[in-house]
Amino acid sequence: MVEESKFAIVAKDLVKNFDLPSGDSVNVLTGLDLEIYQGEFVAIMGPSGSGKSTLVNILSTLETITGGDVNVGGVQLDSLSSNDLLNFRRAHSAIIFQSFALIDYLTAIENVKLPLIVRGISQDEAEAKALHFLEAVDLYSRKDHLPEELSGGEQQRVAIARALAHEPKIIYADEPTGNLDAVTGMKIIHLLKEISHSMGITVIMVTHDHKAAMETDRVYILQEGKVIKEKSEEIGERTSK
Repeated sequence: MVEESKFAIVAKDLVKNFDLPSGDSVNVLTGLDLEIYQGEFVAIMGPSGSGKSTLVNILSTLETITGGDVNVGGVQLDSLSSNDLLNFRRAHSAIIFQSFALIDYLTAIENVKLPLIVRGISQDEAEAKALHFLEAVDLYSRKDHLPEELSGGEQQRVAIARALAHEPKIIYADEPTGNLDAVTGMKIIHLLKEISHSMGITVIMVTHDHKAAMETDRVYILQEGKVIKEKSEEIGERTSK
């Protein structure tokens, strides 16, 4: 067993219930256990209603838990106030969406810069970061193009550059290849894999694509709010030191 300091995320007996207006309660996560190493590329799979999105929302601090423990980056999430959770999310994580979530009237570089400027980073520093990470995803030459002038794969790479510009410790990718053809989608998967392994960023990806999942270090399969199966490959020196 790897010592806990080497985990990006540890969830134990995680429970999440949602109260309905009728007074009934829906049990979405029902005692889930999960361990994810720092710098690991992980896939979360399972049928609709298995709790995938709820799990990722909890790990990314968008949802609170009903019971159990969640430790992200050495921090117990249930010990944080709402404001602390917001600050923690901004400082530690970034999210990549299936729909790319780009602003259509802003160029690629402007889409990457805007969240940085909102956080109070100067224009010059935001531009330097945006250029650096657009170059990292091989889009420097397309920096002045609007989303409609970019292919789907290019738009997703802009979204990845925007996520990287936050310099997160964890990236959550929600069906990142869902709007892409198979070839382009696999290129995005390989890019996420390279980011995880070369930059040491933990990447947690929700996917229905079995080929994409097989590119990851570990696959967690959920059913009825619990992990029912785990596939793990050797991840070498990144977790053995």
